Amino acid sequence: MKVERILFPTDFLEGSRHALPYAVDLAKHYNAKLYIVHIIYDIARATDSHIPHVSMDELYKEMYSWAEKEIDKCCVEEIRGLPNAERRVSKGAPYEPEKRKKTLPVVEKKVLRGIPYEEIVKFAADEKIDMVVMGTYGRKGLERMLFGSTAERVVRKAPCPVLTVRTPEHREK
Repeated sequence: MKVERILFPTDFLEGSRHALPYAVDLAKHYNAKLYIVHIIYDIARATDSHIPHVSMDELYKEMYSWAEKEIDKCCVEEIRGLPNAERRVSKGAPYEPEKRKKTLPVVEKKVLRGIPYEEIVKFAADEKIDMVVMGTYGRKGLERMLFGSTAERVVRKAPCPVLTVRTPEHREK
């Protein structure tokens, strides 16, 4: 099995925090590039309703700013152990560390906007992701009906294998 690109979508909640070590360990094991992605839920697209652009644009701007800060701090400790880009130079290729750092980062972080499961599936296809690692919450009943399951939809529609990591039972409320 060849795994060169791993996608870790995060909502910064406990389920994602619990799944992150799995994504990092797999990236280390396969020496794979790890994409850490957060999707800002696009309310207008999801509801197909018109919302005044000035207020929504300002809201999304603030959400992007918050998400970029959060994505930087959420994973600092876990990704610290990943190998640096210089170790990923392929044999026979000229050693150009500055160029390699730009073209082959070990970790790439992105903030996107849309409907989370759609954006995850689209990102996985566009970036030729080999595996998605994500948290799941095990919602049931009315909560599941109202909020749906992003993980379930990703599993059904993703162009690659998806590893879902459930929050341990003793931590559920």
